[in-house]
Amino acid sequence: MKVLLVQDVEHLGKTGELKDVSGGFGRNYLLPKGFAVLATRGQIKQAEERLAAQQRRSEASRKDAEALAARITALSLHFTAKVGEQNRLYGSVTSADIAEKLGAALGIEFDRRKIELEEPIKRAGTFAVPIRLASGIEPTVTVVVAGENAPAEEVAAESV
Repeated sequence: MKVLLVQDVEHLGKTGELKDVSGGFGRNYLLPKGFAVLATRGQIKQAEERLAAQQRRSEASRKDAEALAARITALSLHFTAKVGEQNRLYGSVTSADIAEKLGAALGIEFDRRKIELEEPIKRAGTFAVPIRLASGIEPTVTVVVAGENAPAEEVAAESV
């Protein structure tokens, strides 16, 4: 019996796939639970159209992510904070701070969870921070943390 999966079914397949299953499994489990429909020409054609539309949407979102990645790579975010001995900050620069400034620079709302900062920045200096936009698209933004007490040239020289 050929069925078209309407939902993901564990150990069988994903939504939109055409599967050949035993008659009992299809009649007694897949069809009554709404996991699949009988594979008619019309159903198969609709599934192909949905798949093509989904691929177009994912391609468009990938292009948007690549354009955003190019804009992010060109950015340099500057933070000023109080510093103590050995250029240690009183406080830290967190992913939320970076997301706020990045969102203001790009003119969009930016999610802090996309910023892959292992731990908050606690020193003055220049840092490359990776940002996860989509699978395979990870631009880096340059974050410059300068101390209120130290000139920017000293901080840049020490961080290199």
